[in-house]
Amino acid sequence: MTPAVGNAAPRAAFAAAMAGGSLHHAWLITGPEGTGKAGFAHDMARRMLAHAADPSLDPTAAVPAGHRIGALLDAGSHPDFRLLARLPKDADKPEQDIARSITIAQVRTLQPMFATKPSMSSRRVVLIDSIDDLERGGANALLKNLEEPPAGTIFLLVSHAPGRLLPTIRSRCRLLRFAAIEDAEVAAVLRHELPEAGDDEIAVLVRAGAGSPGRALRFAGLDMASIERDLTLLADRGDADNAIRTRLAKALGVKAAHPRYVAFLERVPAFLAERARLLEGRALRDALDAHAAAKDVAGAAIGLSQDAGAAVFEIGGIVARLAR
Repeated sequence: MTPAVGNAAPRAAFAAAMAGGSLHHAWLITGPEGTGKAGFAHDMARRMLAHAADPSLDPTAAVPAGHRIGALLDAGSHPDFRLLARLPKDADKPEQDIARSITIAQVRTLQPMFATKPSMSSRRVVLIDSIDDLERGGANALLKNLEEPPAGTIFLLVSHAPGRLLPTIRSRCRLLRFAAIEDAEVAAVLRHELPEAGDDEIAVLVRAGAGSPGRALRFAGLDMASIERDLTLLADRGDADNAIRTRLAKALGVKAAHPRYVAFLERVPAFLAERARLLEGRALRDALDAHAAAKDVAGAAIGLSQDAGAAVFEIGGIVARLAR
């Protein structure tokens, strides 16, 4: 299991509420993607359900291995726990093509459960990962449950962009803010998860992760070092003869390179933001403009299924502006 790192304050706040028996009925767990919010929510759901069924357990401690409640959760068969997340479009290929949103139909599956009392204790938990993915009709349906929460029900709502949520949903929740993780802690997670990785690879992944262990792990095995080198060359020297952009477009534009292409699109805005922090005056304005432009092109490239090679070439040109 990946060790929990960082964000001691929100973790302690929730533990204190559990220990004091003052749990709010809805918690909005916010912060950058990949900082442990979902893992924390799953762990807290396990502790709440286990303690409710077995009061002899310490609610602030991990549920013992082999405990019956943990076994039911691991098997996906606990009657008082529901997880709402985006589903695969094809049930036979769950690793491919995930739906764009959590549907109102998924939210409505909660209603039969809410019509009865919890089965194994006085508590049930609904975890939504992430509520940012909830379509508008589903958000309105969920709001009714947040306004009149079913007895014994705790909602754990994971959000990477809480500003996009309905204000009425935010107002019904107690907020837990997760922040970016310190580089040393990100490195510790990577060494735990990637014991064969060398120091150089760990250093590249830490930088690419930008405070997010989850993002850093997604980049593992994608040769981020070569992408970083090309981005640095573009930003430092430009690309007057188009050689760097052409090489990048050919390398990332083929179908087999899709994971690296997605990593490139995700990495470039963060790379430009890092550069901007070191600049001032006109150079800073140019870097901020490049950041905004790269973010727009990267978002459109995924959303509109743009030609990968063309998108890489265009974004490379945006990065090269920094060399002027």
